[in-house]
Amino acid sequence: MLTFTKSSKKTKFISPCDPMWVSTVQHQNVGVVPAITTARRNPKFPSSLPKPPGTFRFDIRFRVSKSKVWAAKKQLNELETREPESEELLVREKNGESFDFGWLPAFPHALVASMSNFLFGYHIGVMNGPIVSIARELGFEGNSILEGLVVSIFIAGAFVGSISAGSLVDKLGCRRTFQIDTIPLILGAILSAQAHSLDEMLLGRFLVGLGIGVNTVLVPIYISEVAPTKYRGSLGTLCQIGTCLGIIVSLFLGVPSGNDPHWWRMMLYIACVPGFILTLGMQYAVDSPRWLCKAGRFDDAKAVINDLWGAAEVEKAVQEFQSVSKNDGNDLNSRWLELLEEPHSRVAFIGGALFVLQQFAGINGVLYFSSLTFQDVGVTNGSLANLIIGLTNLAGVLCASYLVDNQGRQKLLIGSYLGMALSMFLVMYANSFPLDEQFSHNLSILGTVLYIFTFAIGAGPVTGLIIPELSSTRMRGKIMGFSFSAHWVYIHDHPTHFL
Repeated sequence: MLTFTKSSKKTKFISPCDPMWVSTVQHQNVGVVPAITTARRNPKFPSSLPKPPGTFRFDIRFRVSKSKVWAAKKQLNELETREPESEELLVREKNGESFDFGWLPAFPHALVASMSNFLFGYHIGVMNGPIVSIARELGFEGNSILEGLVVSIFIAGAFVGSISAGSLVDKLGCRRTFQIDTIPLILGAILSAQAHSLDEMLLGRFLVGLGIGVNTVLVPIYISEVAPTKYRGSLGTLCQIGTCLGIIVSLFLGVPSGNDPHWWRMMLYIACVPGFILTLGMQYAVDSPRWLCKAGRFDDAKAVINDLWGAAEVEKAVQEFQSVSKNDGNDLNSRWLELLEEPHSRVAFIGGALFVLQQFAGINGVLYFSSLTFQDVGVTNGSLANLIIGLTNLAGVLCASYLVDNQGRQKLLIGSYLGMALSMFLVMYANSFPLDEQFSHNLSILGTVLYIFTFAIGAGPVTGLIIPELSSTRMRGKIMGFSFSAHWVYIHDHPTHFL
C-alpha cells in the first residue's frame, strides 16, 4: 500500500515500512485475523524465466498474496457487521456455558459396563428381605451362623474374583473379560434360584460373588479408558449410580416376599436378565484404546479414538499410549511381584488404604442399621425406610457426577469425609445428650441421611475412580485387583458391615 500525506508545503511519500505510516492506522479490536501467507521462491529454480514473446505475465506470488489479503479483509468486514447476539454466543461458548455433548459417544459403552455394578447392587439387596424365607425353606432357620455364611460366601467369591481380574484384563482386554465373567454371574443366579439345599445355595452365591469381584475391578478401568479425559469423572460415577439403582430395584422387588415365601426364587431368576444384557451389550461395545495399543493393535485403537474422542485426538492419544507403553513395557503379562516396586507399590498402598478407609468409615453398617433408626421415629415400613436411604444415596451420586470434574477428586474426598464426621457427631449428640425425644429422633434421622448423602458425593464414587488414574497402564489391572481385595477382606472381617 502507498500512502501520500499533504502538508502545507509539499506532498510527502510515506513507505509502508516507515514507522510514520503505522501511526496513521486507526486501532480497533477486530478479533482473530487469519494468517496471511505468500508463496516463496524456490531457490533451485532460476531467478527469472524467459517470457514468450508478445505476452505479459503477472507474478504468481502477487496473485496468491492478493487473494489472501482479500479474504482477510472480507472476514474483517464480517466481524465488524456481526450481530450482537452472535457475539454473545461466542462469549458463552468461550466461557463454557453452551451445551457440551462431547461425552455422548462414550456414554453407551460406559452405560453397558455399569450394568455390572447394577448386578452388584442387586445382589447386595436381594438377600436383605428374603433371607428368612430362604432359611426356612432350606432348613437352617434360626441358625445365625449359617445365615451369615450365605452372605459372607458371596464376599469370599468376590475376593477371589478381584485377585484374578488383573491377569484376565491384561490378556483378554476388558470387553472379552466382561463377556466371560457373565458366565458365573448367570450360572450362580440360576443355581441359587433352583437351590433345594444349603450346599447348592452356597455354591450359587460363591459363583455370583466370583463374577461380581471381577466386574468391580473391570468397570472403573474400562470407563476411565474409554471416556474422554474431560468427562472421565462424570462417566466414572456411573459405577456408583448402577450400584444404587441395583439396590433400589432389589428392594422394590423384595416387597412381595413378605406374602409369598417362594418369591425369593423369582428374584434370583430375575438377576440373570442383567447378565444377558451385559453379554449382548459388550458384543457391540468397543475395547479400551489403551489396551489395544498395549496389545499392538494400533489401527483398531485409532478407529476407537476417532469414534469416541474425535479425529483431532487420534494422533496425540496414540503417541501418548506408545510413549507410556515404551516406558512401562509392552508385555501383557505383568507380574504380581512388580507391586513391590516403585511407583507401583505406592499406588497399590494408596488404593488399598482408600478402600479400607471407605469401609472403616462404616457405610455398610449405617445402611444395615438405618432401618432400626427409622423404626425409632415411627417408620415401621422397612421397604419405605430402605427406599429413602436408596434415593438419598442416588441423589448424592448424581451430585458427584456434576462436581467431580469441576471441583476435582481431592476436594470431594476431603469434603465427603468431613461431612460424614459431622453427620456421625449429630447422631452421637442426639443419642448421648438429654434432648426432647422427638427432636432427638429427628436429629438422628438427619444425621443418618446426611451421612449417606456425603458418602455418596465423594468416598463412594471417587475411591474407585482415582486408582485407575494413578496407576500405570502395565500394572493397572493388578493394582485395582489388589485394592478391591483389601476392600473385600475388610468386609469379610466385619460381616455386619455388609448389607
